[in-house]
Amino acid sequence: MKLVTTFALVLTLSSAALGFQQEFKPSANPVSDTVRTMLARSSKNLVAAAELLPAEKYGYQPTPAQMTFGQLIAHIVQTNVALCSGISGTAAPMTPEEMKKLAGTDPKDSLVAAIKRSFDYCTESLSKVTDAQLGEEASMFGRRTGQSKGSALVTIANDWADHYSTAASYLRLNGLLPPTAQPKQ
Repeated sequence: MKLVTTFALVLTLSSAALGFQQEFKPSANPVSDTVRTMLARSSKNLVAAAELLPAEKYGYQPTPAQMTFGQLIAHIVQTNVALCSGISGTAAPMTPEEMKKLAGTDPKDSLVAAIKRSFDYCTESLSKVTDAQLGEEASMFGRRTGQSKGSALVTIANDWADHYSTAASYLRLNGLLPPTAQPKQ
């Protein structure tokens, strides 16, 4: 009984901490619905972070071994396009060649537009994904991956959290409050 109580407390606290505290509604697709909720939040926060850092700071990197902020934004775009295409089975809005051309040195307005487009694409392409499809193999750019769509779905959700953590750190190191730390208006 103690284990069940502890598990329930951990689940409640982690749901509240992640901003998912809401009335429980049964779903035929609980996994993909949860990732779509995470997508909406991650999209809002990552786009806001990209907009917040001034253009002259897009070349900022805390150490030589780390990506610049611009490279981080380009990487997010590339990851979104590849994984959302692989999960949904829809045609990617960029070819692998176009994705390689996207660079962290591109102007801020181009990178912000690209991250917005990548999240719009993920929102549209993941809107029809069901839990029943998660056991199927993901295919990226017509190539087999050896990874299930469910694995790719978990991977992208983790990536959004990791990418936001990195972006928030870069913002703080430049004296800016990340979107989730800003006072509510």
